[in-house]
Amino acid sequence: MSHTTRSNRLPEQPRPDQDAGPGPESGGAGGTSAGAAPDTPADTDTPANDADVPDADASGNTAADAEPVGSTDSGADPDPDLDPVPSQEAAPGHDTDAAGTPDAGRQPDDGADAEADAEPENQEPSAAPAKPGAVAGRAGWRGWRVTYPRAARGVTVGTTVLSGVLVLFALVVPNRLDHLSVGAFLRIPAEGVLLAALLLALPPRPRRIMSYVVGALLGLLTVLKLVDMGFYSVLVRPFDLVLDWSLFGNAADWVRESFGRTGETVALIAVAALVVALLVLMTLAVARLTDVMVRNRPVAGRTVLVLGTAWITCVTLGVQFSGVPVASQIDARIVQNRVRQVQAGLRDGQVFERQASVDAFADTPPDQLLTGLRGKDVLFTFIESYGRTAIDDPAMSRQIDTALTQGNSRLKSAGFSSRSGWLRSPVTGAGSWLAHSTFLSGLWIKNQQRYRSLTTSDRSTLTSYFRKTGAWRTVGIVPGVRRAWPEGKFFGLDHIYDSEHLGYNGPYFSWTPVPDQFSLGAFERLEHGKKDRGPMMAEIILASSHNPWAPIAHMIDWDDLGDGSVYDKIKKEGKDPKEVWKNPASVRTEYRRAIEYSLHSLTEYVQKYGDKNTVLVFLGDHQPVPTVTAGSTSRDVPVTIVAHDQKVLDRVADWGWTDGLKPADDAPEWRMDTFRDRFLTAFGPHPEGSADTASKP
Repeated sequence: MSHTTRSNRLPEQPRPDQDAGPGPESGGAGGTSAGAAPDTPADTDTPANDADVPDADASGNTAADAEPVGSTDSGADPDPDLDPVPSQEAAPGHDTDAAGTPDAGRQPDDGADAEADAEPENQEPSAAPAKPGAVAGRAGWRGWRVTYPRAARGVTVGTTVLSGVLVLFALVVPNRLDHLSVGAFLRIPAEGVLLAALLLALPPRPRRIMSYVVGALLGLLTVLKLVDMGFYSVLVRPFDLVLDWSLFGNAADWVRESFGRTGETVALIAVAALVVALLVLMTLAVARLTDVMVRNRPVAGRTVLVLGTAWITCVTLGVQFSGVPVASQIDARIVQNRVRQVQAGLRDGQVFERQASVDAFADTPPDQLLTGLRGKDVLFTFIESYGRTAIDDPAMSRQIDTALTQGNSRLKSAGFSSRSGWLRSPVTGAGSWLAHSTFLSGLWIKNQQRYRSLTTSDRSTLTSYFRKTGAWRTVGIVPGVRRAWPEGKFFGLDHIYDSEHLGYNGPYFSWTPVPDQFSLGAFERLEHGKKDRGPMMAEIILASSHNPWAPIAHMIDWDDLGDGSVYDKIKKEGKDPKEVWKNPASVRTEYRRAIEYSLHSLTEYVQKYGDKNTVLVFLGDHQPVPTVTAGSTSRDVPVTIVAHDQKVLDRVADWGWTDGLKPADDAPEWRMDTFRDRFLTAFGPHPEGSADTASKP
């Protein structure tokens, strides 16, 4: 091609026989680069020089003024990585325009700009090869690409490939760890095909804006999927965009209390860095791929058409790989489910308000409440994470059955009998306070919003009904509470003993501040063992079976508890939670051992300190995390009533519960929120309208 046939040429360059003014850039075609000799003598004209002189119009403007340097006729967006290169004299035989750009008939694909800067093979260059010093003024990436074209092409191609991998990962990665598989990534994402078609169809400016918006949204969706992975791994449900934000504070507290402040700081920094990196990199990746598609529009269009056809075919034929559908629309489903979730979350407050307004016992006179338990000490005890898995799972059922059998023998030797059944918890994996408030309030407290609404209302709980009668002193043993707990007043507790008021001077056992045996011993010392006291009702939380289940305390003589200093040695002999959690099998083993310890602590306490007026109701609050439940979807927890007075158990004879501490497989399964009304009905008068509530499954 002749050098004079292009309209987008550089302005006229001074010829060697003319007085050249300063060039547009040091080292450019308008002057001699520092330290380099000119190619031809100053008084010699060459054909190439003659051909490169553009004709000037009457005003003195050249044809190059018609368009800016580097513009093309192709209609495609310019490569954002292609900065205009300072003009240089073309070597003989190069099919380039005055700006040194490729011929307009060639549409460079991704990375082709680097090839354009390279000398053609078997061609003698007109000047010495460029040296780093010869590209003075070519700042950064632009100059480096001219100097090292092959390396630059490798970087360009590598960046494009990594962008594609990142975007594909975001489009097809599931939001559950147990759904991760090779087949999960060998899918055709419908969302990707549709977005690619949309970006190709848009004009340049809207396309650029849309690519940034899509990238940012895709980054946010990826963050949401990762958060979902964490929630499914602990709570066996996705993150709630309306109701779950406060749980991040609880998660940070758990990390700090389990792994120290350093572990908490490292975790927070890592999470923040990951979120920022995903948002930035995903936005840049989508923008990069959009530019590549536009520069290769015909190929990109055909590819989108082929993928769209393949997706429709796979949907029609139900094609799967390793049990996973090849045609994917996971992101669309996640977004759709989140929209419904947000709508439900916004309505949940009104639904809960209507439910909380109904209380069958609200108008019952105090002297008619809990008449079947007058004069008894009633202990409501929660065993952390004591779920149905502990009893049913073959990997741990034998040891747990032994612990229950031994406990049953201890209680019988002290004159106690028991009945057991199942309750369905509103939560699983974590969220103990939601289960506690469900059990005590008779309302289904499934999220933090409901918990806050409950604890700021005038709803009466099972514990507050005991207080309302005036016949019991109500106390709380809550070793997991480390700071002010204003909700304690709502639950109707006259006095609360948290971890700082149990007289414990021993070490923390990971999350667990106080071992269960010490908590029960403190209750005996501070309240139950006092002489000349009246009947009491106590809510007792046993926290030793709380995740991460290492290190675990073991039983010692009750007289050796002292101030808890004895546990320093016991903790040192225990296991490191970081080592335990490297292996799911070891996690399950330590969980089972923690439950055994809690059961031994409780049954030994009743055997040693219980009397004819003792009534114990103990239950689990929720199932453990999926690492322990191993795929079980059950939310059932065991519940047991223990009493010395047979008349107490006769009151619940029609419940159909199993004799002993272990509920049978076919024992009744009730929702946890139904227990309050059933209990109040069994041990008091039958208020009008409560029969339906008490019999609801």
